[in-house]
Amino acid sequence: MTTTKRYSPEVRERAVNLVLETQHEHASQWKAIQSIAPKIGCIE
Repeated sequence: MTTTKRYSPEVRERAVNLVLETQHEHASQWKAIQSIAPKIGCIE
């Protein structure tokens, strides 16, 4: 059985803001997400 990590609202808000701020630097929004996730510890 897999478990889902829960992130605080502050972490989620920061992640969204980082993606929105940097998505113009990437080919797609998904690439921006992939770039941000490890930086804020959202990887497994």
